[in-house]
Amino acid sequence: MPLLVGTASWTDPTLIACGRFYPPEVRTPEARLRFYATRFPLVEVSSSYYALPSAANADRWVARTPPHFSFDVKAHRLFTGHTATAEALPPDLRAVVADALGTDEHRPFVYGELPHPVRDELWHRFRTALQPLHAAGRLGAVLFQFAPWVRAGAAGEALVEHCVDRMAGGPAAVEFRHRSWFADGQGARTLALLRALGAAHVVVDGPVGAFENCVPAVWSATCPALAVVRLHGRNAAAWNGRAGGASSGRFRYEYSDAELGAMVPALRNLEAEVERVHVVVNTNHRDQGQTNARRLLDLL
Repeated sequence: MPLLVGTASWTDPTLIACGRFYPPEVRTPEARLRFYATRFPLVEVSSSYYALPSAANADRWVARTPPHFSFDVKAHRLFTGHTATAEALPPDLRAVVADALGTDEHRPFVYGELPHPVRDELWHRFRTALQPLHAAGRLGAVLFQFAPWVRAGAAGEALVEHCVDRMAGGPAAVEFRHRSWFADGQGARTLALLRALGAAHVVVDGPVGAFENCVPAVWSATCPALAVVRLHGRNAAAWNGRAGGASSGRFRYEYSDAELGAMVPALRNLEAEVERVHVVVNTNHRDQGQTNARRLLDLL
């Protein structure tokens, strides 16, 4: 299947609580993933952004899904310019990092503050955890969603190159979250960078032109093997809000048939250019992601 549609979560608490997607008897993590895989051929793993994934979990994901099913995995936040605390690291590394930084486990830090051996170890563990997916042919892409303060320029480009290089040829997809990457004629340079790195450009649908941390939808492919489209919804009022602490509330949005239908020609164009197109619907409030994804599939 060259064009796959799925959602950015199958375990969001609001999805489970709403009771509209999973049947009442589907109550365990295993049962939820098995059920989800009967409805969609693709899902994005977002938990890996908050904590390093494990090979044991990846083995379970493979066992619980059919052979055609694909996983896109979000890169850990430290790799993409976000902050973290030692508590977000594996237990055996927490004290090492706290000692190296001369602080406690609660102070936020960034990737550049870590000693090089710790950075190497984090990448090693991340790649190792994905190996079961890769070996089974289930790893669709590793999503590098760079922080909003990672801007176009020498430093930003160096970070992108570093992340793609660290994947050692693995399927990397790059999503920018600062509009400088596509403003004032920068877009051509940005796409050329991704082509040179062999990384897939992520087409982003969000509140158009509303904020510095929202990029325009640039429907261009940069990797012959893969294109990725992520639909965040167009809820400008909630885009930079906290929504009562629930991250999924930022992406509360129901696409209209007209909005989804307008994407179909662009999706078909991408499908003609690359081997695979992954469309990930990130409107994760309750069952909006699943509803939007199903309607897009119907239109396709």
